Amino acid sequence: MDFVHVAAAVICNDQDQVLIAKRPEDKHQGGLWEFPGGKVETDEDVLTALGRELQEELGINVQRARPMIRVKHHYPDKSVLLDVWRVDAFKGEPHGREGQPIEWCAVEELSAREFPEANRPILSALSLPDCYLITPTPEEDAHEFLEKLETALQNGIRLVQLRAKGMDAAAYKQLAKQVVTRCHAYDARVLLNGEPEWVAEVGADGVQLSSGRLRSLSQRPLGKEYIVAASCHSEEELQLALKLDADFALLSPIKWTKSHPDTEPLGWDEMQCLIDDMPIPIYALGGVSRDDLEQSFKSGGQGIAAIRSLWPGV
Repeated sequence: MDFVHVAAAVICNDQDQVLIAKRPEDKHQGGLWEFPGGKVETDEDVLTALGRELQEELGINVQRARPMIRVKHHYPDKSVLLDVWRVDAFKGEPHGREGQPIEWCAVEELSAREFPEANRPILSALSLPDCYLITPTPEEDAHEFLEKLETALQNGIRLVQLRAKGMDAAAYKQLAKQVVTRCHAYDARVLLNGEPEWVAEVGADGVQLSSGRLRSLSQRPLGKEYIVAASCHSEEELQLALKLDADFALLSPIKWTKSHPDTEPLGWDEMQCLIDDMPIPIYALGGVSRDDLEQSFKSGGQGIAAIRSLWPGV
């Protein structure tokens, strides 16, 4: 079955709201909410199609947009490829030019709406920040570690992986409880690089599966009320992440790193090829910094994950 290529827009305003529209009852997936857009015509590039559709549907002109995620989905009667772009600047006042209801909705309220199944990965991507902090292994001074964590949170970090290789279970869980308390005070989420059963015990938000643990599992280790993320280094591991129903994944190493100087980096082109049709958000990891955010977006990534470039004083 051929895919219907659709350009879709996540249109954002200054109040951290997203514009959604309701599909006509007589259309495919009618009556459900969607992200505005439409079919890409033959010999038309995606951004041109997006601009045309948003003018026709909403009466706005796109001024600034970037790639967000590509989703392939099979319905019983139709297969779609959603080419999703985030629109952060536009000219004009959005209105339903075709009579469709539209609404600005806070990101955290989107999950209460009914969307077509193909839109689910878009909701996942919207719920995640651009930057994912992986903590360095804590030294003996836990106070200094927590102070640096707080500085990172003050600098805008909202997703944290507590990585503490070599720390025994009791010490790790004790530190994790303190990290969770600090992070939740800033509405930031914490994933444990440890045993999945520790997540509920310390009040964390989910687990980061190492590639080794990813390969050892046959099913998702936590319920959907928690986040499950996977660390991947190849197409095979990305596919394993999908089979486990992971919420997002890390792909590494994208660039050369001091910690693994003999490991050949994948590079941005290879990253783009590997994640082109991945229906979950993917963070670039390995030698990257905030300066690489735009390149990650262009390669189809959610953003960047890092230790050194996101941890204060490193």
